[in-house]
Amino acid sequence: MMEKGLVELHEALKSGKVSSQELVEESLKKSKEVQEKYNAFVTILDDAKGTEVTEDILSGIPYGVKDNYSTKGILSTGSSNTLKDYVPFFTATAIENLSRHGAVPVNKTVLDEFGMGGTGTTGHTGIVRNPWDKTRMCAGSSAGSACAVAAGVYPYATGSDTGDSIRKPAAYCGIVGYKPTYGMISRYGLFPFASSLDHCGVLTRSVEDAAIVVDGMKGIDRYDMTSWDSSDIHLYDSLKKDIRGMKVCTIKEIVDISMYPNASQELKEHLENFHQTLEHFKELGVEVEEVSVDSTLLNAEPSVYVVISCAEATSNMSNLTGIVFGPRADADNYIDMMKKYRTEGFSPLIKRRFVIGSYVLQAENKNRYFYNAQRVRRLLVDRWKEIFKTYDAVILPVGSGPAKKFDDDKDILDKNTAVLEEHLQIGNFGGFPSITIPDGFVNHLPVGINITGNCYEDSKVLNIAYALESTMPYKNQVAKEEN
Repeated sequence: MMEKGLVELHEALKSGKVSSQELVEESLKKSKEVQEKYNAFVTILDDAKGTEVTEDILSGIPYGVKDNYSTKGILSTGSSNTLKDYVPFFTATAIENLSRHGAVPVNKTVLDEFGMGGTGTTGHTGIVRNPWDKTRMCAGSSAGSACAVAAGVYPYATGSDTGDSIRKPAAYCGIVGYKPTYGMISRYGLFPFASSLDHCGVLTRSVEDAAIVVDGMKGIDRYDMTSWDSSDIHLYDSLKKDIRGMKVCTIKEIVDISMYPNASQELKEHLENFHQTLEHFKELGVEVEEVSVDSTLLNAEPSVYVVISCAEATSNMSNLTGIVFGPRADADNYIDMMKKYRTEGFSPLIKRRFVIGSYVLQAENKNRYFYNAQRVRRLLVDRWKEIFKTYDAVILPVGSGPAKKFDDDKDILDKNTAVLEEHLQIGNFGGFPSITIPDGFVNHLPVGINITGNCYEDSKVLNIAYALESTMPYKNQVAKEEN
């Protein structure tokens, strides 16, 4: 049953064909099977119980919680040794909202440590393997959530997205990943990485389910001053497949194969897939055009992300000292205790990011690096907003192909494909609503296409994705492992 979508599951629950408790038990059983094969979870909630089934579509249906969402009385580690025993005394607003709709959390999913990574390999419980091919990554940081949804453990799991941490794992795992406009979902209770970039969101196996879940998660929150009132936005009720008359565009400097003189066969096939998908848009009555963006500006984007995200992370994580919470280090004084805690507790990747963040925030470096990065961020956001004056959405491929192998170099970007790999970060720079949906297969592995629109136009973005999804056979697909 867990391989079905939310509406179908709700109908089965309402008709009595299955009970909420039976769904929970099935999801827990699958959780253990997936954990053994792919290592997707930090915690499996064996004592999870079914709930009352109401008219609410989410009621009685199991789901997964990324382990950087606080859950009262339940281990919440951020996949870091520094919080390996941390049990919060409160629950994140987004999770509380889902609970009010009767949703049932059954596990906490693995992420890259504190969300700072794109590989699914830096969590303190070990690497997460791709359910389509165990030799490949799920991407990150929402690796466990993507893996579990793709493997059919449940219809959806929560995620967080600071650069592409929902949308790229969705592409690599052949599912849907949606981050709404910044502030539509409260970040209260989400472990902060980079506060101006962090978005809460969801991973599902259909656009319809993404709309239903975000309807359940969203809402203004007095504990998050960046949240806003979206009570007049009803994503699920607004879904429709008729998008005739809309105009979308793609970016020449990103999708033109001539920009990649050393293109791999996987990249060539991925871009061929993408251009074929653009034809589907035309069949739907959508006008598709190509626009140009200054390559110098685009090429600066990955560096801008590193500078801003690392600077904000350094500030946000300064409270991780081992004094307030976390396993306290043994030392003669509090200075040495904090040094030992942070040295032994954090992975090399996290420590490297903290060093970068501290460096760019030093008084003598701040203008040259941090403020300049903010200026370039503004130029990129302004360029995209200019595009949205003419076009309803920007359509781009996700990454340079399917999931990367674990033995590939994980940390160093190929400068030739850096923009193709990292352009989703612009959606975080501007707080734009952005969704990734499956776009076929390359080398028997899923690839994705991304749709990004202007702030507060989430319904439009989801409608475009919903209509496009209807032309392709990937809705509610479950991973079929090749190896």
